[in-house]
Amino acid sequence: MARSKVTLGTGEHRGSAKANGEMDQRIQRVIVEMEKCLDSELSLEVLAQSVNLSTSRFRHLFKAETGTTPAQYLKSLRMSRAKKLVETTFLNIKQIMCCIGVRDKRHFAKDFERSYGLIPTQYRARMRDPKSSR
Repeated sequence: MARSKVTLGTGEHRGSAKANGEMDQRIQRVIVEMEKCLDSELSLEVLAQSVNLSTSRFRHLFKAETGTTPAQYLKSLRMSRAKKLVETTFLNIKQIMCCIGVRDKRHFAKDFERSYGLIPTQYRARMRDPKSSR
């Protein structure tokens, strides 16, 4: 099964470590599960068990296939979803955090700022009124 490059939540594309361009189906299944369950706590152990791998083998295979760790990949998916919610909804920040499975507001704000250059409220204000950023 040929695959296109994996798209991280940041829009960045990472190629597989394999020369033939195919991604391991177990990793594909985990990525789909991550995307479906962003609002849930997804531990490395549970993800590894879901595809019948040890935690260490899963972590190694995931990084080889995607170029990033499972935790980094999940955070990237969550930040991408948060950005979309900030841009397209009137949900408040707590509601957005709930939608993406993040509990700590400070970490969320820092991670969002690291990803997009502004904290969520500033980002939303800039999206609503692009002239105000000048």
